[in-house]
Amino acid sequence: MSDVLVLPTHDFVACSAALSQAVLRLRGDALSEELGRIVRALLASPEGRFLAVDPLNPNGAEPCRAPPGKLVHEIHTDGAYYGCYEVGGRDYDDEDRRKLAGLATLTGTLLQVHSLARRATHAYAGIEAQLAHQSQILDQIHESVLTLDRMGYITSWNGGAERLFGYSSLEAVGQSILFLYVDEDENLPDAFAEGGGRMMEVQRRKKSGEIFWASLSLTPLCDLEERPVGLIAYLTDITERKLAEERLHHLAYYNELTSLPNRTLFTRLVDQALTVVQRNEATGCVLFIDLNRFKLVNDTLGRRIGDELLRQVAARFRATLREEDVVAHLAGDEFAVGLFDIRQHFEATTVAQKLQSALDAPFLIEGHDLRVGASVGISVFPQDGIEADTLLRNADIAMARAKQGHANPDHSVAFYSLDMNQGMHERMRIESGLRHALGHGELLLYYQPKFEIGSNRLIGAEALVRWAHPERGLVPPIDFIPLAETTGLIVQVGEWVLEQACAQAAVWQRAGLRPFRLAVNVSAREFTESLPTRVAATLARYELDGCWLELEITESTLMHDIDRVIGIMDRINALGVALSLDDFGTGYSSLSYLKRFPIHTLKIDRSFTTGIPQDASDCAIASTIISIGRQLGHRVIAEGVETLEQLEFLRASGCDEVQGYLYAAPLPAARFEQCLRENWLLV
Repeated sequence: MSDVLVLPTHDFVACSAALSQAVLRLRGDALSEELGRIVRALLASPEGRFLAVDPLNPNGAEPCRAPPGKLVHEIHTDGAYYGCYEVGGRDYDDEDRRKLAGLATLTGTLLQVHSLARRATHAYAGIEAQLAHQSQILDQIHESVLTLDRMGYITSWNGGAERLFGYSSLEAVGQSILFLYVDEDENLPDAFAEGGGRMMEVQRRKKSGEIFWASLSLTPLCDLEERPVGLIAYLTDITERKLAEERLHHLAYYNELTSLPNRTLFTRLVDQALTVVQRNEATGCVLFIDLNRFKLVNDTLGRRIGDELLRQVAARFRATLREEDVVAHLAGDEFAVGLFDIRQHFEATTVAQKLQSALDAPFLIEGHDLRVGASVGISVFPQDGIEADTLLRNADIAMARAKQGHANPDHSVAFYSLDMNQGMHERMRIESGLRHALGHGELLLYYQPKFEIGSNRLIGAEALVRWAHPERGLVPPIDFIPLAETTGLIVQVGEWVLEQACAQAAVWQRAGLRPFRLAVNVSAREFTESLPTRVAATLARYELDGCWLELEITESTLMHDIDRVIGIMDRINALGVALSLDDFGTGYSSLSYLKRFPIHTLKIDRSFTTGIPQDASDCAIASTIISIGRQLGHRVIAEGVETLEQLEFLRASGCDEVQGYLYAAPLPAARFEQCLRENWLLV
């Protein structure tokens, strides 16, 4: 009996405290032994023990059965079975049973709480071990991995990032990602990156100050509820690859000997520059330069001397030209120059002579006093071509002519066209005549009606300009409109056409005719921010409603500064003036942009109408344009309709309107009005 813990039989509180200490500190047999002592003390029993179930197989334990003369109570809590208390050695009453039941309940609760705590502790330990394992893996991989919060501050930094940038985790975490950027103005990852990931090549700065190229991949970092909380960035150093790419680029686009652009790069640069030349209403020229007597030097003194001579020639050419001029080494003793910021073609002659003068001084190479000259051929944009390859080829032809037809080839310069001077004089004569025509009433407007296919009713007309030349008679627009566009006179011609068309519409409006739209062509040069204001002023001046007017614009007008173009269109539409897209299908407008433009009508170019219905390609193109127009909610009109077969094909394809000689040729205003009153029905 010496092993029995002596406690007052009524001191349940003391037994509870002992029970709590036992569950907290003891395990296995030691715990079972201590629980047995507690139950003997509480019930003052000579005998008492705690029978624990196998922790590895709690569900397989047999329920406790009370032997004769013994008191037993099982321990259950929330479906979990922990074992039972068994006491004996004396008689037990109901009070003893209540004490044993209370002790069993308290024991079950304590064992359950302790079990949960142990499992939680074990789980936390497992998570910590897993995180440590993952961190170790991240630190060992070669790739740099870091995480950012939504404000762009670094929240984690692996070993790969330490090795790549040179900053430790303590130095980097908490910093804004901007401290790694080369340019402070570079934006933080955008909404696209946050939403779905993004890959890019960027430049970053190391702790040492070294700037390097990196491949950067961004993916969203989300919480347990899949809400974005930041970004995961993966970086790999690609500096060696970029350097290799630069070397390959240099080999592909530059002459290895002189480091000047080669033919491939020259044509690209010229094509890019020509778009600017056209926009700025300037002139562009290509010079083809062939060295005289170089082959003799190369054959006599060897390739090493020849190569050095070419390098020095290239240096002199580069020093003679402006920064914006393009000079290229095409092959052997052939060079080319692109001039784009000039107003008159004869300025190219001045540049050619400067290049020839740059070769006058002798070249001193390895003790040799060498002299070379150059023959130069010139082609002019747009007269001799509108793309680099054509201009270069024609300049080469002009160079050969210069070399053959000049007493001193070293100072020979020739333009591509033998008739260029005469041609330039002719163009100047036409330009002067057109300026005179604008101020002396020689321009006239003719009107070609447009008809609705379904009803054969007139729905509008196109205003077409003619030149009543005092000597040449009626000059068609094809003979002077291209020149007007080249010289910039198209702006004055366009203003005159708009003015006269509105004046005529006002006459018809006062005469009581029902409104129909008069279409006026607007060139790309006219399509500026001032156009809506000019249209509004013209309508107001003639007290003309906007429903009388339609502006036809070309596809090329749409492809520069899309947002600006849409803004101008919206202002024109606000006046009640309709917009149509002229010559549709001949340009390069993107359908993804086309649906954004507030236009009303697509006009099928006459080049596609001509072959209908014999030409399968023209039929397919016309049908496609009609389908596109219907899907975008635009009306479609075909111009140049001259036969019933063309009309029937267009009718069957769903075309809305037609215009052409099948219905009527362009007519003077008086004749147009007569037909309108006598023969044509307005919609």
